[in-house]
Amino acid sequence: MPYVESLRVFVRVVELGSITAGGRDLRLTPAVASKRIKELENRLDVRLFNRTTRKLSPTEVGQTFYEHARQVVQSIEDAEAAISGFSQSPHGTVQITAPLGVGKRLIAPIIPDFVDLYPDVSVRLRLSDRKVDLLEDGLDVALFVGQPPDSNLKLRKITDTPRLLCAAPTYLEKFGVPQTPDDLKRHNCLLLRYPRSPEWFWTLSTSEGPKRMDVSGSYDSDDGDVLTGWALAGRGIINKPRFDVAEHLKRGELVEVLPETPPEPAMFGCLYPHRRLQDNKVRLLIDFLLERCRKELTKVSTQVE
Repeated sequence: MPYVESLRVFVRVVELGSITAGGRDLRLTPAVASKRIKELENRLDVRLFNRTTRKLSPTEVGQTFYEHARQVVQSIEDAEAAISGFSQSPHGTVQITAPLGVGKRLIAPIIPDFVDLYPDVSVRLRLSDRKVDLLEDGLDVALFVGQPPDSNLKLRKITDTPRLLCAAPTYLEKFGVPQTPDDLKRHNCLLLRYPRSPEWFWTLSTSEGPKRMDVSGSYDSDDGDVLTGWALAGRGIINKPRFDVAEHLKRGELVEVLPETPPEPAMFGCLYPHRRLQDNKVRLLIDFLLERCRKELTKVSTQVE
């Protein structure tokens, strides 16, 4: 189906803003992706993109064609998903995303086990601590830690993950160990920040109930692993899921602070568009991730305790 494949390439190029990115997303070289776009333009006898050295954007005709082409590609994917349950052997590609820490330490190690079970399924894992748009980015499943976004997406909860505040011994020796939540105002707090990020305050669990603490510091990043690196270097206090820093705690590289008033637990779960669950391979992957993640988190919790 060369024409359908060309439509897929065209749609992803529009959504990702470049032929290179669109081709890479579909595992095509830039040359092949460019050829598909050219063949489409020749077939339609129109110019679909305005091209400059810095930017690629759809023409007015291209934008109109995109709106219809996206529906065609979506309808084909829905049709394939609808019949996938009748196949004894799931096949195709599943695209998932996860936060960096969760993805590296929890999701990436278990994905090969899923592929071993279903060798005709390919999994594309995208890691980012930024918020993503499943529909816009063409993703099937998004794992998250924190408050679930208010959306029309379906949610399956994996578990509540305990969080903690911790810092390197060198930092605590130099600046002192906070004794009360209010002491955090005098400490360098390392924040996960990105556009529209909510983490400019931390909510701690106290005997009087949740206590919101406005915190600040000299460093922030949109990469959770960067924050961990800074904490290990003695630069400040971080607020992390316990499993994310379990190894550092075990080795004494990080030390928990304010254990009597820890941050409130964060939900660990996955989001997916409702129609995606019609697809057998997506449903199987979600079930697999939920079971394995719960087992791994229970194991980590036991080791830390």
